Amino acid sequence: MKPRKHKRKESFSVLLISNTGHNSKQYHVTRSCMRLIVVFVLLVCITFGWFTYQYLTGQGNVSIAAGGNENKNQTELQDQIASQQEVIQQLEEEKENLENQNLALTSENKALLEAAKSNMGVGSTEETESAEVPDDDFFPSRYPYSEAGIVTTKYSQDHPYISIETQGEGSIVAAGEGTISTIGSDEGYPLIIEIEHGNGYRTRYMFVQNAEPMYAEGDQVHIGDVLAAIDEQNEQLDYQVIFEDEPIDPLIVFEAKG
Repeated sequence: MKPRKHKRKESFSVLLISNTGHNSKQYHVTRSCMRLIVVFVLLVCITFGWFTYQYLTGQGNVSIAAGGNENKNQTELQDQIASQQEVIQQLEEEKENLENQNLALTSENKALLEAAKSNMGVGSTEETESAEVPDDDFFPSRYPYSEAGIVTTKYSQDHPYISIETQGEGSIVAAGEGTISTIGSDEGYPLIIEIEHGNGYRTRYMFVQNAEPMYAEGDQVHIGDVLAAIDEQNEQLDYQVIFEDEPIDPLIVFEAKG
């Protein structure tokens, strides 16, 4: 009979000693169990580390994407600001050009008025005394309303006349001696009266409300004559002065008369 060989099993003893007076306990753990425990702990650590890495990487990508979007928005905003600044600069340049043109036209109108006044003053004293009406009366310098009125809109390039709001009792009158050259109407004005004053001057009276003309085409009118009967107490009149076929500011004509 052959003797049997006994395999040695190596094991580890774990002694748990109680500090509370209870019985101490001792556990025996084999080498294979110990290896399994170590492998399990390593797997747990590796899994935890992998999830931690994935989380940190994802947060970094989100931060990068957010930073990229923020930079893109800032760039678009800067482009919009730059385009708006260009538009503002263009508008300022156009405004400056319009102001310069307005100043040039005002100076030209004043020069034309001075020249017209000089031409009107030419002539002998005998001719002036023999005339039935003084030459100044042909100059359309009178305010076209018998009362004070209110100038609601002043003269400009886009608005080549003044708008006068009449109040209470008053009449639209001729601004100077002349001949009625036109009586008509259009879509905006029920009545338009135009007077030829001579020396290159014409005046145009454009009634916004209905009115009845007091004269016919070809009639002679004197300065201050009532041109039309107004039904309403409140009337708007658009008044225009034309010199050598170009509209000029009526207020300059009033000032030239003094």
